[in-house]
Amino acid sequence: MKTGPFPLTMYYDGFCPLCVAEIKLLQSFDVKGNLRFADIHAPDFSERFPHVNPESANRVLHAEYADGQLLLGLDVTHHVWRIVNKKRWIAALRWPLVRWFADNAYKIFARNRYSISYLLTGVRRCDSCPIQIPVEDQGKT
Repeated sequence: MKTGPFPLTMYYDGFCPLCVAEIKLLQSFDVKGNLRFADIHAPDFSERFPHVNPESANRVLHAEYADGQLLLGLDVTHHVWRIVNKKRWIAALRWPLVRWFADNAYKIFARNRYSISYLLTGVRRCDSCPIQIPVEDQGKT
């Protein structure tokens, strides 16, 4: 799998409790500092990342390597977990025979993530879910 130079910036939905929980988990595993995170709902998101459409990133998960290589959907999930060397089973979601089914299931999840969050956490949507992004990462791409 081709991957661009680090860091990989993952654009996430800071209103989604499940999304934020995953970001927190990824942060805890990212001991090499290869991941950066940007909330698509941050007031300065469009200024910091003018090349990323927040509406598109809200429909389908986006991430971008430092060399500009863009990843979407489950490709993002696969790359970020591979970078932190966890959840290796996610690679199976990229296998040719599984990929179509996994991608369609992801589309259903993405459209319904607030309802799914409510079922799993009791919280549908946060005004801004609490997450600690290191200050030095907030301005980086």
